[in-house]
Amino acid sequence: MAAAVLAGLLLPALAWAAGALNAASDFDTKAPYAILIDYDSGTVIYQKNADAPMEPASMAKLMTLAVVFDQLQTGRITLDETFFISEHAWRDGGAKSGSSTMFAKLNSKVPVEDLIYGVIVQSGNDAAIALAEGIAGSETVFANMENQMAAKIGLTNSHWTNASGLPDPDMHTTARDLATLARYLIKNYPQYYHIFSEKEFTWNNIKQPNRNSLLEMGIGVDGLKTGHSVEAGFGSVVSTTDGGRRLIGVLHGLKTMAERAEEGRKLLTWGTRSFEEVSAFPKGKIVGYANVYGGRQPTVGLVGQSDIDLFIPKGKSNCPTAAISYTGPLRPPVEQGDQVAQLQVMCEGQVIQTVPLFASDSVEEGGFMNKAMAALKQLALGWL
Repeated sequence: MAAAVLAGLLLPALAWAAGALNAASDFDTKAPYAILIDYDSGTVIYQKNADAPMEPASMAKLMTLAVVFDQLQTGRITLDETFFISEHAWRDGGAKSGSSTMFAKLNSKVPVEDLIYGVIVQSGNDAAIALAEGIAGSETVFANMENQMAAKIGLTNSHWTNASGLPDPDMHTTARDLATLARYLIKNYPQYYHIFSEKEFTWNNIKQPNRNSLLEMGIGVDGLKTGHSVEAGFGSVVSTTDGGRRLIGVLHGLKTMAERAEEGRKLLTWGTRSFEEVSAFPKGKIVGYANVYGGRQPTVGLVGQSDIDLFIPKGKSNCPTAAISYTGPLRPPVEQGDQVAQLQVMCEGQVIQTVPLFASDSVEEGGFMNKAMAALKQLALGWL
């Protein structure tokens, strides 16, 4: 991995922001498990036991929705298709167990679209089970589909055993995996994302409010899912666009519903208010250069795909620093527009933002002299 430190290049453009930083070490939450990430880049802004295994509770329904949305997108099911409410969905899904329920009637048929609303807004276990049985025939087969999709998404520390999130000692996830899952849902299924911000939903003449109370707080929250069980406590996966960028937060293991709402509010407010946006590089402006071994040109310029705006923590005079990193030297041919590097913005030794960088021009493979000069440079100077 090659790295070129850009403190001298980047900091002059950001000098006016110096003395106004607030690092993640200045924030903490009561939640035993937590993470906050930037949606666009996936950069982790805050984390606490983010890779420790935990019971997902009803936040597991996000994995259920990932499979459902994939089935819709690939045409295997349709929104107006109806699924049967079995005794398992009706009884174990809430009507008799006292768990969260859509109140779907036993032996009725419910359109897929309404079941999705029941899962998201009402956290209906019956709706989740009905979707699983309608798609896969049984929850066991559906759980296999969930695990296959989880591997595809990159959820490396999760195992799913049912569609509802009802307690199972073999089912576990992490705060990081839930944040990754939320990011995947928002990015890949935007046509369904509006459902997460619906304030209420009525089925069987029973109106129920969305269990995500942060939707009502006026802090830009528009999703995604809460969860609770006696053993795991209260948790939530939340997202906001307040402050000029989308953030995704996960908290779990809190003691009460009120504590869940307050800690969620604090996490998102800190993430949106403790950083300020700085315009660093306009679209097309070269940020730095990457070496190209044996190319017709020895280096290639690195640019952003659009304007590069950085979110800088407030409150400290020794931040930010920045570096370009890439695996190199690059090998020709390099095509214009290839993503070949990334800009890492750091504060107090922690990466607070990553920005992908792209080749500004194409570089073809050079001739004998180009390769000879590259070899001499590598021997004499090494590569940055």
